Amino acid sequence: MGSGIAAILVKGYPRLSETFIAQEILGLQQRGQRQIIVSLRHPTDKAVHALNRQITAPVLYLPEYLYEEPARVAEARDWARSQPGYQRAYQIFRGDLRRDPTPNRWRRFGQACVLARELPDAVDFLYVNYLHTPTSVARYAGMIRDLPFAVSAHAKDIWTTPEWEIREKLADAEWLTTCTRYNVEYLRGLTNQPDKVFLTYHGLDFSRFPMPQPRPLRDGGAEDDPVRLLTIGRAVEKKGFDVMLDALARLPADLNWRLDQIGGGPLLDDLRQQAESLGLAGRITWHGPQTQDQVIAALQKADLFVLASRPAGDGDRDGLPNVLMEAQATGLACVATDFSAIPELIEDGATGRLVPPNDVGALAGALADLITDPGQRSRLGGAGARRVRSTFDFQAGLDHLAARFGL
Repeated sequence: MGSGIAAILVKGYPRLSETFIAQEILGLQQRGQRQIIVSLRHPTDKAVHALNRQITAPVLYLPEYLYEEPARVAEARDWARSQPGYQRAYQIFRGDLRRDPTPNRWRRFGQACVLARELPDAVDFLYVNYLHTPTSVARYAGMIRDLPFAVSAHAKDIWTTPEWEIREKLADAEWLTTCTRYNVEYLRGLTNQPDKVFLTYHGLDFSRFPMPQPRPLRDGGAEDDPVRLLTIGRAVEKKGFDVMLDALARLPADLNWRLDQIGGGPLLDDLRQQAESLGLAGRITWHGPQTQDQVIAALQKADLFVLASRPAGDGDRDGLPNVLMEAQATGLACVATDFSAIPELIEDGATGRLVPPNDVGALAGALADLITDPGQRSRLGGAGARRVRSTFDFQAGLDHLAARFGL
């Protein structure tokens, strides 16, 4: 790879839910990578993580919707037509459009023309987060500008992208990295060049996470000192928050607990109504999106973390949720599901508890068991902290990526 600038494409920047992306951008910056961030959307979160403020790369915002900036798009399209790579990019786009005749596909091509025109001349590589829309934009723009691209694939972007599209993007990409063995095995099965696909765990920067401290020995028996449960994630189907609420409703009525939920999302109102109908509303606090510092503070105060990940109806699913690693980094015992890549982090009975996805009864049983047993929580939390801190340090993944970038 050359010594020019890497254009890093993301869906939106900055985003509270994408700490792992900001962590990676900052880490590569600190290793000397020259960067420009390209965002397909403008930011919507009111708060910003502290680590985003350390990132110095300029940000290029593409037109989120083509109709909002028609002159900019038209000028870019006229310019793009004069480029040697335009005809190939347009032919690929038309083939994609025949199989996916949606307005979003047109938007991807329009954004690609703007990107190709407005990238600084010194950019010599495109590095894309997410295999779906951002990679389409980078692929078309790369053809127009004759620039190579590589991909960092995560979760939803893999499992909601058609196989035909993944195969073709893998054929054109220089390489693809993804954050779980579960993803690697699936993606390698879609290419005749499996060596293009490799594993890079996101991991955590443990300097931002305090070492585990002893927690109160609450056992659910004291009404004035309930066991503090915590869950974190956007209110979307794959997080299984509705299953979690049903499981909480099955706990013995005399068991004293409170739940804090952190995260925004489209299903929040539905979940609040579900909690009300189950008689749980008085036990749950919905905090909305929070900064990483606020999340860490909540993890330190909690007694037990719960996340009921499961497949969504459209195929979307978690990979290896960062919140589970964050919880374990603080020594917090976790109850999660035996699904997707979560078993790559949590061994049932050794470093946490795993139950089948969508199994309300099994989840309720695991919660009741751990709520009433602070000793078991302490054992699992300690073992989880040792495992995550020894195996999921983000520096190892960053070393791997830096080598790919020639840093």
